[in-house]
Amino acid sequence: MPHLRFLLFYALCFTAFVEAASTGNWSSYLGDRSSSQFSELMQITPANVDQLEVAWTWQGDQVDPGGYSQIQCNPLVIDGVLYGTDAKIDLIALDAATGELLWRLDPYEGLQDSEGRGVNRGLAYWKDGDDARILFGVGPYLLAVDPGSGKRIESFGDRGRINLKADLGASASGLQVSANTPGVVFEDLIIMGMRVGEGPAPAAPGPIRAFDVRTGELVWRFNTIPRPGELGYDTWPEDAYQTVGGANVWAGMSVDVERGIVFCPTGSAAFDFWGGERLGSNLFANCLLALDARTGERLWHFQFVHHDMWDRDLPAPPNLLTVRREGESIPAVAQITKSGHVFLFNRVTGDPLFPIEEVPVPWSDLRGEQAWPTQPLPTKPEPFARQLFSADQINNISTESYREILDRFVTVRPHTPFMPPSKEGTIIFPGFDGGGEWGGAAVDPNGILYVNGNEMPWILTMIDATLAESEGQRLYLQNCAGCHGAQREGSVAQSVPALAGIQDRMTWEEIDSRIEKGKGVMPAFGFFDEQDRRALTDYLVSVDSGDRHATAGTAEVSPPKRPWTHTGYRRWVDSNGYPAVKPPWGTLNAIDLNSGEFLWRTTLGEFPELSEKGIPPTGTENYGGPVATAGGLLFIGASKDQNFRAFDAATGEELWKWELPAGGYATPACYEVDGKQFVVIACGGGKMGTPSGNAYVAFALKE
Repeated sequence: MPHLRFLLFYALCFTAFVEAASTGNWSSYLGDRSSSQFSELMQITPANVDQLEVAWTWQGDQVDPGGYSQIQCNPLVIDGVLYGTDAKIDLIALDAATGELLWRLDPYEGLQDSEGRGVNRGLAYWKDGDDARILFGVGPYLLAVDPGSGKRIESFGDRGRINLKADLGASASGLQVSANTPGVVFEDLIIMGMRVGEGPAPAAPGPIRAFDVRTGELVWRFNTIPRPGELGYDTWPEDAYQTVGGANVWAGMSVDVERGIVFCPTGSAAFDFWGGERLGSNLFANCLLALDARTGERLWHFQFVHHDMWDRDLPAPPNLLTVRREGESIPAVAQITKSGHVFLFNRVTGDPLFPIEEVPVPWSDLRGEQAWPTQPLPTKPEPFARQLFSADQINNISTESYREILDRFVTVRPHTPFMPPSKEGTIIFPGFDGGGEWGGAAVDPNGILYVNGNEMPWILTMIDATLAESEGQRLYLQNCAGCHGAQREGSVAQSVPALAGIQDRMTWEEIDSRIEKGKGVMPAFGFFDEQDRRALTDYLVSVDSGDRHATAGTAEVSPPKRPWTHTGYRRWVDSNGYPAVKPPWGTLNAIDLNSGEFLWRTTLGEFPELSEKGIPPTGTENYGGPVATAGGLLFIGASKDQNFRAFDAATGEELWKWELPAGGYATPACYEVDGKQFVVIACGGGKMGTPSGNAYVAFALKE
């Protein structure tokens, strides 16, 4: 009976929901332009979900058996055709009923491939009469593709693509710019954000731009780092827009189609961890911006972190929904954060729907830094991730693990939210990957938000960049250590290869070429001149052997552009790879945004070896979000154990799971073909040290 009431209430609420995915299609990134991650399909229910089986599998060629390729794509499904990207970032079209490959497009076919391809999290679709196109981002390019033939539409931009580096300034031509997350379509516009560098290397700015979907011409631009005369210019040093980068929308956007408002969540300004050259609150970094979708005019904004020093980008598109207060329906927008908070606003006025308080935070003692004295926190809902890592939270699964973690714990700064970066080491908890992450949250017509959370601590350690002993080492610390580590150790969990011993795996010329051109997720370092590349390459091939080349070891060391760098993005795990904090390490949560109260909370994922010892499921780190359905289910992959799961949306009970051929680190899609409901997920693996794959797997009820 509870499930019957649940389904009936869904049916009554459909008309109030914002552009719910309809007609059996999954025609927008995350389901619809309101980023609901919700499907109205009801064929699969809690009563029959145990009858799910594999309907089809599309298996692509192995791209990187070493574990450095991924598929993060939430595919589109339109009129029986699935459009997605594979592990190579080729665009593919599959028969959505059978998985048969219909066509494939190499986005660089016939064009010079001089940029790393990055990752791709999804696509955009536009249609007007007989004219339709897939808008597809790869590297710094946006392509328009015919969905029927898989060919580039030559009338769009230059031979079917536009370069997103255009109009960013001459210096941006050699900097990282990547269209990793799809833009959002409104009328005849494709509104785009992009990923840019995060420092301490130079970073491009991150304006929000709208392009004509037919021609690729620029229609409007909003400067997230204001220029003279623009609102927010006084929150930066004078002319910061000429030297500071970032403040970009890399996570995707949502559109209120009825009102013509686009909601844009921005990231931090670069350099992420030291802001001595950008003193001030730094509007419009770390903001939710509500813009007129037709003109780019700012309607309202809210800043979630003032003068960010912790890489607290807004990590996912906001959810547009309707909430009820005292019998009144309120158009709302909900934004999840890396810190594990949910902020809720009236999406027309920008007024908070729960009080937000400015709380005092610690000061910074890094040379040249000035922390902002307060930061905003919502009073409701409660965070969906823990906020404090104290000694009583140390993982004690084993005595050895506890002692190992405690020994490190006493050497770093005591944890408190917004503790500034430090030379001793600062605990970031929730970590750099949340809390909330790019998989996003789902919302249903009742105003219930479903969100998965990470509870993994990381340690951020700053290094004085002025102490480099050679020009090559200086270049490495400023441009490479953030990913590959100060000791060139790489990170299996981050899918970043080690550079120690690289001289035994690659020639000098190959290393030099990789630095210049990039490959895969590694961007091109086009801002390096030949002398820089030589110094860095010499350093990499000589540092282990002691045979130091002149440019690496004896040339005069140039002063660094920024006095601080860091040792890299480092999860805090024990020698067995388990997080330093007590479980849970990954959760799935249901929050009633009408009241701000939690409905349920459960773990997401497990370590089989711990479960075999009788330890209750701990949850795992997770990447990729949930999809909610009118049938009363939540579908989610995301977990390190590589399982795809279905949960009862009313209770949080796990009802079904299936081991995937590789980790499903993407948000699934739900669709219907010929009256049959499917749920599909990309299986690319490659995160958290898991094997890479190249598959899509679709599930349906047994015949």
